[in-house]
Amino acid sequence: MIKPPIEELLKETPGRFALVITAARRARNINSYFNQLGEGIGAYTPPQVQSLSRKPLTVAFEEIAAGKVEISDNEVVVVKDTKKNIKKTTVGDLGIDE
Repeated sequence: MIKPPIEELLKETPGRFALVITAARRARNINSYFNQLGEGIGAYTPPQVQSLSRKPLTVAFEEIAAGKVEISDNEVVVVKDTKKNIKKTTVGDLGIDE
């Protein structure tokens, strides 16, 4: 059984296709973040939720359920809330090919 439930995730996204695309893109970003950790300056946004899972797709689903990831016109936007300062990072800012 998937946690968080699919029904909860669909409330945060416009549809199933958008959920799949968003989760896949964000999981790739999370995986790239962990792969580049030892290389110095990072270009990827770290996971925005505390998770017991080590799988990037599960972490991506948890971020979507928590409202840390938004979808706007075919772009995945990671919203990082740090002490009332909201920073938005788009996929284009990260240099990822779509």
